[in-house]
Amino acid sequence: MYKVDAHTHDDIALLRRPGMDFKASQGVTTVVTGNCGISPAPLEPDTPTPAPISLAVDGADARYPSFGAYLDALRRQPAALNVAPLVGHTTLRARCMAALDRPANADEIAAMQAHVREALDAGAFGVSTGTYYPPAAAATTDEIVAVCRPLAGSGGVFATHMRDEQDAVLDSLQETFRIGRELGVPVVVSHHKVTGERNRGRSAETLAAIDAARRCQCVALDCYPYTAGSTMLHDDPVRLQGRVLIAHSEPEPGMAGRDLDDIAREWGCSKLDAVKRLQPASAIYFMMDEADVQRILAYEPTMIGSDGIPLGPKPHPRLWGTFPRVLGRYSRELKLFPLETAVWKMTGLTAGNFGLEGRGTIAEGAWADLVVFDPDAVIDSATYDEPQRAAPGIEVVVVNGEPVWQAGQGTGARPGRVLQRRRSG
Repeated sequence: MYKVDAHTHDDIALLRRPGMDFKASQGVTTVVTGNCGISPAPLEPDTPTPAPISLAVDGADARYPSFGAYLDALRRQPAALNVAPLVGHTTLRARCMAALDRPANADEIAAMQAHVREALDAGAFGVSTGTYYPPAAAATTDEIVAVCRPLAGSGGVFATHMRDEQDAVLDSLQETFRIGRELGVPVVVSHHKVTGERNRGRSAETLAAIDAARRCQCVALDCYPYTAGSTMLHDDPVRLQGRVLIAHSEPEPGMAGRDLDDIAREWGCSKLDAVKRLQPASAIYFMMDEADVQRILAYEPTMIGSDGIPLGPKPHPRLWGTFPRVLGRYSRELKLFPLETAVWKMTGLTAGNFGLEGRGTIAEGAWADLVVFDPDAVIDSATYDEPQRAAPGIEVVVVNGEPVWQAGQGTGARPGRVLQRRRSG
């Protein structure tokens, strides 16, 4: 088999941690990067990078003035795994706009369009957005359609961390579908979920809406097999409801792995004051219902994406455990779907949705990206307390004909490639 991680933030990890053990140990052979509107290019040295861009772009070596420059760096310093990169709309806003709390004007849209064209010409697989986050929240639907206009006819995809995954999740889906229709391009709904106590069970509604849209346009989605998500540490009280676990904090590294409520009590301050002291930081949010997670995972068109953030000592366990968890817990133990279906969700389904030529199937003439695993032993061992633990049961991982993971460790080989997208026509 051949595993594609449909949703990652591994853009800079490919260069800084080229062995990519946290993915190779799961059997992943290709990562889709540049998600949620965030990519390391195009950025100048002095471009402001508010969160969540700062989580991915955390130093001068993580900035590239053009998408071509970023891909050239990946080709000069290959990683163990292949990469299918997206360019981020939020990054484009940071590069081209003086203020991010408003919609883009005509000149700014034209500048962003030019960067999208350059990225697509260089090899980007599409554009991602993250209107859920403050730097892109003011972007209108019309702005996104205009900026992404070069996608039309390119063979690229439009992937999105939607504006709302809570009460207005259905409205956000309709916005996503509209963007895809107006551009005439395939849509990928990133890490689909419904969050918040009062939205439990609404995955039945959202999947019905996706089903209806799929009858007249190309709509794909991915999901991770956990009830907690992870992203920047928010300073919005609404987004701090429920249990919040600190994944990393630059000024307070010792707080990684601690509950925000406990930290606030220990410091004798409010939760919001604790957040200010911890910034910049990332966190894990327990915000979903297991029944919704299972319903979305079981939905036939759902791909598997880890959405892990390779940052700090206590990342979300999905960074190391997503794919073994699907194979071991959800397929073998809970019997949510057969093993063959689990494998398809990680391989051919994802390769087809992103236009990965010659990938995702085992066939004569296809690229030799292969995983040998024990279906009776594979399971996730990464936990919230011990998140950086490799899974048992992954025996050998081969990328482009070379073993990159074997006998429980990386081999040191770096055969990964920057993949080429399928072109229209």
